Amino acid sequence: MRTNPLRAGTRNLLCFGIAALLFAAPLVYLFLQAFKTFTGFLQDPTGLPHPWTLENFGAAWTQGDFGRQMLNSLVYAVVPDTVTLILGVFLAFPVSRGYFRRSNAVYAFFVFSGFLPGGLIPLFIEAQALGLYNSMPGYLILTSLSGAGFFFFVGYIKGIPREIDEAAALDGCGYVRFIFTIIIPQMKPALATFAIFGFVHAWNNLILPLVMLSDQKLWPVTRGLYSFFGEHTQNWPLIAAGTFIVAAPILLLFVALQRHLVEGVAGGAAFGTQGVAVPAEPGEAR
Repeated sequence: MRTNPLRAGTRNLLCFGIAALLFAAPLVYLFLQAFKTFTGFLQDPTGLPHPWTLENFGAAWTQGDFGRQMLNSLVYAVVPDTVTLILGVFLAFPVSRGYFRRSNAVYAFFVFSGFLPGGLIPLFIEAQALGLYNSMPGYLILTSLSGAGFFFFVGYIKGIPREIDEAAALDGCGYVRFIFTIIIPQMKPALATFAIFGFVHAWNNLILPLVMLSDQKLWPVTRGLYSFFGEHTQNWPLIAAGTFIVAAPILLLFVALQRHLVEGVAGGAAFGTQGVAVPAEPGEAR
């Protein structure tokens, strides 16, 4: 029985519209509240702003001290993201090529470890013992050594021809130079994808800063927004404005890199389910 393409397209469009409405409606409502005065919100909590005002954004920015906190969040997001991506590529390349024994076991270990929850209490005890508690360098160390993206990096590198490795070795290209000048440029979509994921995760992280950073000068913007919410619990227009100030960098990041996001996920998933290829021993046919 053949399906009517027009009917199928209409059904898909309807499902998309319902899903978009369910996700977008709370955001649109919150966005509209940010343009209301406090009196206008009390008079009509569900209607359109009347009058429209931008004062909430300026007040939230000043009272919440979001400028300094955004700089902290930028450091907490960019530095661990960069370190994690570079270390992930350097680990994923030899594992994907099978250049050492038990590559499949290492690969399986990292995939399995990704499903384990983080131990917050042991991490807190370790941070205190090593002098990393309530310190920006200490917090960066604690958040920079994660294996995010390793699974997809391995899958993505499988799609890069092995002949490139041999040609680079014959030309005398060193290992570090080979990774930075040949492998990483070919992994731009995958790196952009997990740079976005890592940035969003670091920017939205609240539990770890609550536990590890007690000094207000070191707070990221999520920790500041949490405190801001506690101080202005009744003033919802002000809270809505602060929420959108915090979310603005994430929205801009997605708009700028959405094409790389789709390409990276598709490229990694295409090879991600294959086993690690082990190179043949000398004298054996590949």
